[in-house]
Amino acid sequence: MPILTGTNLSLSFGEREILRGVSLSVEPGEKIGIVGRNGTGKSTLLKMLCGLMTPDSGSVSASQGVRVGYLHQNPNLEPDDTLKEATARAFEVVDQLHEQLDGLYHDMAEAKGEALEKLLKEQERIEKAIEAAGGYSNEHKVEMILHGLGFSDDQFDIKVRDLSGGQKARVALGRLLLENPGVLLLDEPTNHLDVAGREWLETFLSEEYPGAVILISHDRYLLDKVVSRIIEVEDGRLLDYPGNYAAFRKQRIERRVTMLRAWEKQQTMFKREEAYIRQYKAGQRAKQAKGRESKLERAKEDALERPVEFDNMKLNLPKAERTGDIVISTRELSKSYPNEDGTTKVLFHDLALHIERGQRWGIIGPNGAGKTTLVRCMLGELDADRGSIKLGSRLAVGYFSQNRDDLDPEKTVYRHIQDTVRKATDERIMMSEQDARNLAGAFLFSGRDQEKQLGVMSGGEQARAVLAGLLASAKNVLVLDEPTNHLDIQASERLEDTLARTHENPMTGEKTEGEFDGTILLISHDRALIDAVCDHILVLDGEGNAEVFPGTYSDWKLTQAERSSGPQVQSKQSKLTEPTISKPASKPMDSGEKSRFSWMPLK
Repeated sequence: MPILTGTNLSLSFGEREILRGVSLSVEPGEKIGIVGRNGTGKSTLLKMLCGLMTPDSGSVSASQGVRVGYLHQNPNLEPDDTLKEATARAFEVVDQLHEQLDGLYHDMAEAKGEALEKLLKEQERIEKAIEAAGGYSNEHKVEMILHGLGFSDDQFDIKVRDLSGGQKARVALGRLLLENPGVLLLDEPTNHLDVAGREWLETFLSEEYPGAVILISHDRYLLDKVVSRIIEVEDGRLLDYPGNYAAFRKQRIERRVTMLRAWEKQQTMFKREEAYIRQYKAGQRAKQAKGRESKLERAKEDALERPVEFDNMKLNLPKAERTGDIVISTRELSKSYPNEDGTTKVLFHDLALHIERGQRWGIIGPNGAGKTTLVRCMLGELDADRGSIKLGSRLAVGYFSQNRDDLDPEKTVYRHIQDTVRKATDERIMMSEQDARNLAGAFLFSGRDQEKQLGVMSGGEQARAVLAGLLASAKNVLVLDEPTNHLDIQASERLEDTLARTHENPMTGEKTEGEFDGTILLISHDRALIDAVCDHILVLDGEGNAEVFPGTYSDWKLTQAERSSGPQVQSKQSKLTEPTISKPASKPMDSGEKSRFSWMPLK
């Protein structure tokens, strides 16, 4: 029997229809993933289900005694609480229920007959709610949740007012998990979680959380492990698919094939009508041709758009100059900074890296471990404390950072792409408007979206525009810092297809070579992206240690599991306290090899 139901829900913002008569029901313990392009109404749906937004029509109902919990994007936390105290406030709900129960016992002592029957039913309801909420406050539960979300014991006493926005979001998530509502609504819960935090959350939700979960996320691995049902929000409708995200992709492709055939049929009809109009426009059937022309124009106004995922979307990226064999080499590279308490935070020390042409490196580690700092040192934007960096010859580096301050808010996306390519190549490449529009289309900008100015675009749209311009700028080295942070799943998969060594056509299964053949340094918490793109993994553990692993992310995870499988191996290798550092080959460097590098002195 459903514990939460939304029936015929509709909502519009002005003339824009967000949801149109949609319905869904949630069973006890069910785990549901909500997917769809940014702006389709996913978050709106969750807010209606928890009562934060009122639909224009329709209704939402929950079973008696079932609490619905929602992860707020801007949590209301007490600034004077410590981190641990703020999380433990989850049990205030239980305390309030116990107060209600105590008052009920007092009333029951004097009640009789029908009044007593009502009080007994209320007692049963409250006791069920207390049981569902997890009973009494449990310090161990609080610490377990906080550790899972990436907090250490020495952070427990930090005041809320001194926490970063991301830390506050993690506290709010921890508190909500401890509240243990019957239905848990999570809107992008992994936004501020590193890889370890994401893995912990997916294990907790799939194996330990007893309630129902409705989850919006662009983390495909999370959706694959946690959910057993996918609801896609598209054009104001809800499309229901059984299974996890991988199963959804297969079913969705079948549906998209049907849509593509409908588009092709419509295009054939348009061409047939255009041929008729051309043939008879000036003849005896001119009147009939004119009528059909008017009808055709109206039909084109509401024409189907070709499913963008099935466009060939060949980017035809300009070929960059071939780099030397060695792209980046570091020796004894070290960087640290002082903490407020006078101690020193070591990010990395004596780091030796040897990055060769064509390799794809995924850089992972906890938040604050120094991943961005490392690549900025490599690019010369920051000075390391000690060590040397050698850059190979003929490098054309494209750097995708989180900074968008240099975007011209008045430019359209295709103009931005044109100008980016022109400036990056010193006007060697002058991209036509049509080529720029084609590239924008390949990055999921429809014809209408291509006319939008950057200043009114969402963070995800701006990120796609920047990535498109970067990839078209004849770069042979890409340094990408969290490129999928603001991207929806479809955009992340488009980027993945572009960067991966091989790409599989979703309709035919045919595999083709990827469209970028250079070197990649990728900082990301998106495990699916790293797994598909990278052939080397660099792990920074946040304690100054590093590990280099030659292989994919899945290979590395398998190795980690094997390391921890036995007590002897576990004591030595399950943690990164004794890192394995990959070092360049010990052969001497002759004069010919030296010519492949340009020195970057460290200040």
